[in-house]
Parts: sequence; C-alpha cells; structure tokens
Amino acid sequence: VQLQASGGGLVQTGGSLRLSCATSGFAFDDYAIGWFRQAPGKEREFVAAINWSGSRTHYARSVEGRFTISRVNGKNEVYLQMNNLSPDDTAVYYCRATNIYKGDEVTWGQGTQVTVSS
Repeated sequence: VQLQASGGGLVQTGGSLRLSCATSGFAFDDYAIGWFRQAPGKEREFVAAINWSGSRTHYARSVEGRFTISRVNGKNEVYLQMNNLSPDDTAVYYCRATNIYKGDEVTWGQGTQVTVSS
C-alpha cells in the first residue's frame, strides 16, 4: 500500500490549492481516505475524509465550506480542493488510507507542505 500526496506550495491568503493523493498497491475501492495536517509545534489533526464510493464526506469545522474532498476510483486518486486559504491552514498535509473491512489497517502517505502567506 502506497500513498503519495502532492500539490502543496506557497499561496497568498484567500488563494486556492488542489492537493492530490495518488495510491497504488491495493484495492482502492476497499479503502476510505482521509486528509490530515500538522502545523509546526502542533499535533496532527483531521481535515476531511471520504468513504470508499465517494458518496459520503466529512470535514473538520475549521475547513467546512472551504475545502472539498473527492475521489476518482478509476484513477486511484483522492483530491482536496482548498479555497479561501488563510495562514492558519499552513501545515504539512497527509493522506491516509483506512481499510473498510479491517479498521486497524491504516497507511499514511508522505506529506506535502502548504504555506499560506498573510
């Protein structure tokens, strides 16, 4: 199971970024995917999640209405569209796969840095 997050970068306040999580080595449809982030000096926190089919999503209150998670099962990819970014969104963003049949089977990908300047 491999996940690779990409799409991070430097953006000004109010700007947008689209993160991608490319996956390989597993049956993508068997996994729910989540995005998490970790700011300097802070614990990793939940951002958004999507179920195996893409029919259900869940967001942290801090990003609801600004971020959108989606997936394309045919491409084994998950996306996080981030709009109206603020400096508080600055963090390393990680994607995580959770096996829907084995909840303790969790795999993290490498992160991608998002920096929002004021």
